[in-house]
Amino acid sequence: MQAAHEIAILVGVHLTGRSAQRSPSALDAAPVNAQESLEELASLAVTAGARVVERQIQARPRIDAATQVGAGKVDELKALIHLHDATLVVFDRELTPTQQRNLERALDVKVLDRTQLILDIFAKRARTREGQLQVELAQLNYLLPRLTGRGAMMSRLGGGIGTRGPGETKLETDRRRIHHRIAAIREDLERVRGGRATQRRQRQAVPLATIALVGYTNAGKSTLFNRLTGAAVLADAKMFATLDPTVRHVTLPSRRRVLFSDTVGFIRNLPTTLVKAFRATLEEVVEAELLLHVVDASSAAATEHTAHVLATLQEIGAEGTPQILVLNKIDQLPESEGSGQDGAVEATALARRILADPERQPAAAVTISARTGEGIDALLRKIDEVLKLDVLAECSFRFPVEQGAALHLLHEYGRVISTRYDGDFCDVQAVAPESIRRRLVKYAT
Repeated sequence: MQAAHEIAILVGVHLTGRSAQRSPSALDAAPVNAQESLEELASLAVTAGARVVERQIQARPRIDAATQVGAGKVDELKALIHLHDATLVVFDRELTPTQQRNLERALDVKVLDRTQLILDIFAKRARTREGQLQVELAQLNYLLPRLTGRGAMMSRLGGGIGTRGPGETKLETDRRRIHHRIAAIREDLERVRGGRATQRRQRQAVPLATIALVGYTNAGKSTLFNRLTGAAVLADAKMFATLDPTVRHVTLPSRRRVLFSDTVGFIRNLPTTLVKAFRATLEEVVEAELLLHVVDASSAAATEHTAHVLATLQEIGAEGTPQILVLNKIDQLPESEGSGQDGAVEATALARRILADPERQPAAAVTISARTGEGIDALLRKIDEVLKLDVLAECSFRFPVEQGAALHLLHEYGRVISTRYDGDFCDVQAVAPESIRRRLVKYAT
C-alpha cells in the first residue's frame, strides 16, 4: 500500500545570465520569480500527496546540460536526501531525458519535474472516461522519449507520485505497443470530439450561449460555478480540484437561458502535452460565446496569473473570444484605510492595471466574492449586457386573447414591461431575445 505521504525535496533554478532574459516557453508571458515558482511547485507537490521537507534554489548563469543544477548541487541534494530520508526530488523546470536519467543514477531516488507532477495530479483527479483517456495520452507522449535507460524507475513497483495513470505495465512495453496505444486513445478522443460537436450543434439549434469559466488554478472558478448554478462541483484549496468539465444552465436577469461550463484551471508552464491532449475539453472554451476570466484579486501575483491565462488562451485559439474580467475573493482583501469598505477599492485598482494593458482587452470588469455572494447580481447583469448571442431588444406584440401559449412563452423567456387588454387582444411591451422574437414574429406590431 502506498504511504500516506512521500517525503519530497524541491529544486528550482534561478538563471543569472543571458538565459534569464529569454522566456523558456511560449506560455511564459511574464517574468517568473524563482522563489514564487517554487512555492507554487510546493502546492502542486502537496496536492499530489507529498510532504515537502526542503526547498532549494540554485543560481546559475545557464542550465547544466547533464543535471540541470551542476555536480556541486547534486552532491548537496545527496546529503539532504540522507538527512531527511527523502524518497522524491522534484525539479521546477522540465528535465530532459538525459538529465532525468543522470539524476536518478546519482541520487538513487525517484526524480520528477513539474510536468510529471502536474500529469500525476491530473491522473489522480480524472473521473470521466474522457478525462482518463486524455491524461493517459499526455503521460504516454511525455514518457515515450524517456523510456530508454529508465531501468530503476521501471522496476520500482511501490507506486506513489509519478507512477499513476498508465501504470508500470505500460512503461514496460516496447515503443511499438505504446505507439499503438497512443493511436487507439486518439481515435477514442476523436469520437468524443465528434460527440461534443453533435451536442454543440444541437445546442446551437436552440440558441443557448455557452459561457466558460477560465482562470488560474485556485482562483475560485468552481466556487463561482456552484454559486451561479447551484451545482455541487468540488471546490477546495488544492490545485486542479476540478479536472473534468461540468456544464449547467442558468437563467439571466433578462430571462435568457445560458450554459455555464467550468473548466480546469490554468497554470504557468502548463505542459504542452496536456494542452494537446485536452483539446476535446478545451474546445468548450474555444467555442464559448463569452469567457468569465476569474482572477484571485487577493493574490499578490494576480497580474502575472492573468498574463499566463491569456497566453494559454492564445495557444488554444481562444484569444479573440469576448471576456469579462471577474475579480474574485474581494472579501479576502484588507479594508481600505479610513473608509471601512471591503477590498473592492483594491480590486478596482487591480482591474485598472489589467485593463490599461493594450494587449488585454476584456469587455468589462466586475468585482465579486464567490464565497459570500457579493457582486453576483452585478456579474449576471454584466453578462446580459455583454453577451451577443440571441441579443435582446425591446419589442411590441398584439396577441389574440386565445393565444395564451404564445403569451406564456414571452413571459417565460422575455421580460414583460407592460400589458394592456383591448377587447379580444392583448398588447404587450417586452424585452425579448432574438430567438423568441422570431418565433412570435406574426404577433409583432
